[in-house]
Amino acid sequence: MWPDRRLRARGLWQAGSVATFSEELRWRGLLHQVTDDAALPLLDRSRVTVYTGFDPTAASLHVGHLLPLLTLRRFQLAGHRPIALAGGATGMVGDPGGRTGERALLGTDELKANLEGIRSQLERFLDLDDALLLDNAAWLGSARLLDFLRDVGKHFTVGQMVAKESVRSRLEQGISYTEFSYMLLQAYDFLRLHAEHGCDLQVGGSDQWGNITMGVELVRRVTGDHVHGLTTPLLTKADGTKFGKSEAGAVWLDPSMTSPYQLYQFLLRAEDDAVGAYLRQLTFLDREEIERLDGETAARPEQRAAHRALAREVTALVHGAEEADRAERAARALFGEEIAALDERTLLDVVADAPSTVLARSELEELTVVDALVRTGLAPSRGAARRTQAQGGAYVNNRRVDDPERALSAGDLLHDRYVVLRRGRRDQHLLRFD
Repeated sequence: MWPDRRLRARGLWQAGSVATFSEELRWRGLLHQVTDDAALPLLDRSRVTVYTGFDPTAASLHVGHLLPLLTLRRFQLAGHRPIALAGGATGMVGDPGGRTGERALLGTDELKANLEGIRSQLERFLDLDDALLLDNAAWLGSARLLDFLRDVGKHFTVGQMVAKESVRSRLEQGISYTEFSYMLLQAYDFLRLHAEHGCDLQVGGSDQWGNITMGVELVRRVTGDHVHGLTTPLLTKADGTKFGKSEAGAVWLDPSMTSPYQLYQFLLRAEDDAVGAYLRQLTFLDREEIERLDGETAARPEQRAAHRALAREVTALVHGAEEADRAERAARALFGEEIAALDERTLLDVVADAPSTVLARSELEELTVVDALVRTGLAPSRGAARRTQAQGGAYVNNRRVDDPERALSAGDLLHDRYVVLRRGRRDQHLLRFD
């Protein structure tokens, strides 16, 4: 799984027709800003320790975090040494960037639980034999206020801090001193990681540019060393809005919050104009394969080959190949007879968006398909239900029902309690018999 980093560290990066790691980052659309011209050549000729921070503001990371997570993994595969920094301390303060109002402060117990949740997700994406997973509470949690103000705060003016976009955009709405000070805490993280672990590069989303440049400056002023910063674009939809939200809310990496099937479906519905960028930024498919998928999408968009590859690859990265297989089978079964072979968890995922009705088990064999169509609201009347059936539009567990007198039976039950009723191509309803 993990290639020989000694070759990668000597600049012998090979990824299809992309000759160097910096060119790979550029081709994948992962370069937005760099603090200086020396940063990119450094990545191609020597081994660098690089860090990215993740604040535990929720019990799980979401799909939007995949871009920085996978970027760290790309650095490791290229021979560099990654540090994933969990913000046990900065998470108590809250980054003002990208928000129009003050964050709600998290309690200690909630923050601890969130930290445990995201730690396991960070571990999944990095080889910890040659990576570090740290928590900035280790140094910020015991920092003395007066010492911090003298050792860090004295290096920056209020004017410098106000000029940063993350602060400037909040001035009209109001920003507390707590969030105003966040950039100093993040700058101090870079200083500590540089001093203790030789970290010379911080990578983050473009909304972190101001915080990253503060860290670069702090390291220079305190140590005289020259370190670097690099930002990736924010992961966005084709219309420019943030990627990672569905109609139901955030798309989480924790399978108990967003199932693998739901993640797969979210990715499968990616906009045509954006799917090529997502393939480059969120998968490890090589250039030749991605460009082949670009061509297929342009020539035969209805086949959605790029979308299926994206959904498959990302679901496998997040949840493993077995769950990706399960999600693919479920997607194929959505309107096919394979629905009867799905395990109960996957079946409920597949019909999660469909309305449902709970009936007494005693009603099962008294209920004809026509009655069920009316009972569930799939047909407004028995006459309409009969016409639907006569036209071949009535389905039980995705099997067409032609007999107008056909009644439901115990043989129709999936997992001994469910029947999936469908009218036409798309209108589904889940019957549950208790």
